[in-house]
Formats: sequence, structure tokens, C-alpha cells
Amino acid sequence: MTMITVKQAYTGAVLAELKMHDSAQVEQMLSNAQKRHQAGRLSETQRIEILQKLADLVESEHEDFSRLIANEGGKPIRDARVEVTRAISGIRIAIRELDNITGEEIPMDYTPAGAGHKAHTILEPIGVVVAVSAFNHPLNLAIHQVIPAIATGCPVIIKPASLTPLCTLRLAELIQQAGLPVGWVQVALLSNENAEKLVTDSRVAFFSFIGSAKVGWHLKSKLAYGTRCALEHGGVAPLIFDEYADEEGFVNGVVKASMYHSGQVCVSVQRVYVPEKRAQDLAEKIATIAAKQVVGDAINENTDLGPLISPQATDRIEAWVNEAIASGAQLMTGGKRINAVSYAPTVLLNPAKDAKVSTQEVFAPVVCIYGYKTLEEAVEWANSLDVSFQSSVFSDNAETAMTIAKKLQASAVMINDYTTFRVDWMPFAGRKHSGYGIGGIGYSMRDMLEHKMIVTKR
Repeated sequence: MTMITVKQAYTGAVLAELKMHDSAQVEQMLSNAQKRHQAGRLSETQRIEILQKLADLVESEHEDFSRLIANEGGKPIRDARVEVTRAISGIRIAIRELDNITGEEIPMDYTPAGAGHKAHTILEPIGVVVAVSAFNHPLNLAIHQVIPAIATGCPVIIKPASLTPLCTLRLAELIQQAGLPVGWVQVALLSNENAEKLVTDSRVAFFSFIGSAKVGWHLKSKLAYGTRCALEHGGVAPLIFDEYADEEGFVNGVVKASMYHSGQVCVSVQRVYVPEKRAQDLAEKIATIAAKQVVGDAINENTDLGPLISPQATDRIEAWVNEAIASGAQLMTGGKRINAVSYAPTVLLNPAKDAKVSTQEVFAPVVCIYGYKTLEEAVEWANSLDVSFQSSVFSDNAETAMTIAKKLQASAVMINDYTTFRVDWMPFAGRKHSGYGIGGIGYSMRDMLEHKMIVTKR
């Protein structure tokens, strides 16, 4: 039987050896989930009670989850604690959203054809949900994919990232402790081949994916007829700086928003456009702060930047930065590998517009600064890629900021805040190649429900 070895992200020490599920077990999971759906969902009261208990259980293991996130995923322990707090909040958001999701009465007497009829809609669970998750937020992403299914009464099978499955496995255990019957939530540890078998099965009603665009679009193209889906991929997030009084706050914020979790976030600030006459100065100031970041084992309290998720990721970013420098980028700080899984926080000034660091998602502690001549030029560059997620603009001129916000091609534009801003009840989605559908707890819950209209002739 094939095994998954889960390692401590920085040291490589073995955290767990897990048996991978085979194709027969995939079939059994799908059968179990389908039977659960056909048997009918638990009452709303039961689901709310389960979610309330689950929130309390996760809260009781707050520090344990935080350490698990730091160890298996490499997120610094201080940030891992924030992730657990968000996860607990996400469970409670789902409970609150149940009050906002209702059917409606449909007027029937607009024309003589509808006269004498009364109609209303009810919402029913869509069916079996399959979720494929990513490594970078191993608890909170599972919350965003699993909890909406529990709240709406859909059985769910989740495949966590093979490098970071432990948070999801523990969450599933706590869900059962909270009272959800066995079979409603199943965790699948799968090879790519068996993951595709799971995702593309005709019994899957809804597919939730968080990960690379290449994999997400491939799986979408193979879904069974009728399967609905939501895909969340990454971006190459742009930030346009105009004039902003709190320059020190801005500089510190750029470092945090680009280097948080070593840049392994789908909305990390990657491209910063500043007036040409200010580019060198601001790049130097950003580099000064970036160079002070402590890189090390995520479990250490003083670590600012943990490891990248794998040596292969470090190899990739080393090659990309070297390419950018060779093609003319000015290295302001960093630009070097620290060890097998760590890369120094790096600031590049004016890399080529066609360099990989300018056109593809870095997913590493690298931020690029570009000088622009006009705001129109900055907007054109910001919109020039086939990926589009969140973006931001910094300006003390409210009219200028709003004008730029309207021109940016993004699903969300932050004014005087960073592309990383998110609360878990807001819509969260990519445009262009960056995704399909809308995430966010309540929005995912709506995706997992189907409208049924009931018409009565009086």
C-alpha cells in the first residue's frame, strides 16, 4: 500500500506516515456519500448544534492546531494562531449565514397566464461535494470547503494537499466528536490518478478546488455533465502607489503583504507600481525592512518567514530571480537561497515586463517594484496579464483612487489597503485565468444549494 510521509516543513523530520487510499476506497467513499445524500439531511437545528460544538472543540485545541499548521505547512507560529482564530470564526459565520439563506415567494399575477397560481422556492442540498484543497492554509481552507457543506446538509469528501493533510484529518475527527454522523465528512488521501477519478465521477454534484490554474482548469474540463464547480487559483497581484502621506506605514505594509507566509498566498502583493521618480527610493526603503525579516523554522516564536513548501519550490524561485537579474532587474536585497527550503526575502527593481517574476505567480518572498510615468501606464501594466484576482491602490486623493479602482481588472480592489485583505464572509474570487465562481463562506453555501420552485393552482 502506498504511503504518504508528512514532514516537518523546515527540518524534514517525519511527522506522520499515512496510508493512501486506493481506487476501491474512492468508490466506497462516493457510495457512502451518495447514500447519505439520498437518506436526507439533518435538520437545521441539528446542523447548527453540531457546528456550535465544533467551533468550541477547535477553540479548545487552538494552540495544538497552531503548532500543527507551523510544523506541517511552515507558516510562522504567530500567523498560524491567526489562521486558527479565523477558522473558528468561519464555523460561526456559517451558522449566521443560515439565517440569510432562504427561499422566496414568486409573484404569479403579473400577467393573466399566472393568475390563480401561487409559487415559492425552497432550497435543497445539491448533493455530494468533492473538495480538493491546497497546502498554504491547511486548516482555514478546509473550513471554507467543508463547513459550507455541513451547514447546507451536503455530504463532502475532501482531498487535502498531500504535504499538509494533518489539520484536515484532525478537523474531521472533531467534526465527528461534535455529532455529525460517520460518512458525512470523509478525508481522501489520494494519488493524482485516484483524485481525478474522485473528482470526475458522475455522483459528484459540486466540485470545490483551491490550487494551481493548470490543475484546476484541467479537472474542470473533465467534470461529469451537470457537476457545478468553483475554482480558486492564484494571481500576480498588482498595487499602484500614487501619493500617500503615511509612507512608513505603506512600506512596512508592503513587506508584510508580500512576504506573509513567505509569499505563499494567492493574493500576495507581487507587482508594486510607483512613480518613476520615486521608484529607487521606495525600493530601497522596502528592501531595508525586508532585509530585517527573520527567516527560520516556523515553530520558533521569533520567525517572521518560514520555509517554502518544498525544495522544488526553492529551486524554482532561485531560477526565476536569477533570470530576472540576468535580464536587467536591480537586486535591492535578498536574491539568494538560505537552505534547501528557505529563500531570503527579495526585492527587485524594474524587472523586465516579460520576466517570470513579472508575469507568473511567484509564491515566494519576492516583491517587484516598477517605476511608471503616468497612472494610465500603471493601470495598463496592472491589467496586462491573463490572471486577475485582488488588487489595490494607495492614494490620498479619493477621486484618483476611485478612478483607478474602477479601471483595474480585478474581483476586488482595496483602496489604501493591500491585496491580501480579506474577511471570510466577503466574496472572494478570481477573474480571467485566476478562477471560476465565488468563494467566501456564505457564497459557497449558496453554491451548495439548489432552488426548487413549488407552484400551486388555487
